[in-house]
Amino acid sequence: MKLGVFTVILRSMPLEQALDYLAGLGVQTVEIGVGAFCGTDHCNPDELLTSDVKAKEFLHAIHSRGLRISCLSVHGNPIHPKANIAAQHHADFERAVRLAAKLGVDVIATFSGCPGGAPGDSQPNWVTCPWPPEYLEILDYQWKEVVAPYWTKTTAFARQHGIHKIALEMHPGFVVYNPETLLKLRQVAGPEIGANFDPSHLIWQGIDPCAAVRALQGAIWHVHAKDTDVQKWNSTINGVLDTKHYSDELNRAWLFRTVGYGSSRKFWCDFISALRMIGYDHALSIEHEDSLMTSREGLEKAIHFLQSILLNEPKGEVTWA
Repeated sequence: MKLGVFTVILRSMPLEQALDYLAGLGVQTVEIGVGAFCGTDHCNPDELLTSDVKAKEFLHAIHSRGLRISCLSVHGNPIHPKANIAAQHHADFERAVRLAAKLGVDVIATFSGCPGGAPGDSQPNWVTCPWPPEYLEILDYQWKEVVAPYWTKTTAFARQHGIHKIALEMHPGFVVYNPETLLKLRQVAGPEIGANFDPSHLIWQGIDPCAAVRALQGAIWHVHAKDTDVQKWNSTINGVLDTKHYSDELNRAWLFRTVGYGSSRKFWCDFISALRMIGYDHALSIEHEDSLMTSREGLEKAIHFLQSILLNEPKGEVTWA
């Protein structure tokens, strides 16, 4: 496995400065934002698509420092009920596909998105319970009329351009938020659909990430290294469906944390071991969203922590039996 970083956390730095900083810390891969929510601070997709020279310079800046691109990220909501938002995020995704093909990157990370609850809605509608019965009607409409048609067509587009790994981050608020919904969409849209596996989004839902890894064997294309701390003094009173702003740390049910500050070292060792057991040997890409630390401190702590537990050599031989 390779130690990686999602560079959006360093968006205030020019690309080459960020690359120098990460290479100096022993990072091996970078995840690059190319549109939608991720922005384009470290990559101008249009420029790279129209200029072979610029594309070669971009790759040289990364490769010359001993780094590789783990994926292109274009997290958005391409099935948003507002047509202008959906169109922009869809266009960003298609542009990411063309750019990945040009740069030789085989993974694109994004969200599944979330549509409205009925034709004519203007805001997404994320369903969390089966009753009253209209909620099941909403789900039926979303999957049959929006989700399945969109992702079937979009997966075919990626396939036609030689991209066979669409890594969806399982994130509450979108139609794919757990292993069950990811596998449901994979069955509908094709084997190109897989996970950008971020354990932090599963922890606060009460999901065991190591069990989820096993359930998704053969369908994990990329992994985020981010932690969550469930603050029991709040969650035991109000549960984990928390809409308080992320800056209200003292009162929230859970917080995103730097790896090792939410879950134990034992958990992270188990998580890395579970990934190895299912054959995953790609990047663990640090995504820093810990509001209790500066970006630099949180990122460096995460790098040092993971460097001490990542499995770098090939799996050992069972010579004792």
